[in-house]
Amino acid sequence: MHVRRLWLTDFRNYATAEVRLAPGLTAIVGDNGEGKSNLLEALRWIMGENRPTQMRGEGMDDVIFAGSETRPARNAASVELVIDN
Repeated sequence: MHVRRLWLTDFRNYATAEVRLAPGLTAIVGDNGEGKSNLLEALRWIMGENRPTQMRGEGMDDVIFAGSETRPARNAASVELVIDN
C-alpha cells in the first residue's frame, strides 16, 4: 500500500493544500509553525482519529481553518487521501 496524495481543504492552517508522495522515503521539512504537524494530523483525522486532545486541540472545531487576512474562516474542513494498493 502506498499513500499517493493528500489533499486538504480548510484544515488547520491550510486553506487548500496538495501533497503528492512518491514511492520510497519522503521527508517533510520546514520552519516551525509552517504546518508539518498539521499534515500528520490530517492523516490521523482521515484514518479515524476523533479525539481533539490527540490532535492538539480542545474541540474538533480546532481542525477547521480559522481564517486569514485574505480569506475568511470556514465552518467545515475536508481531507482526501489517495492510496495505491
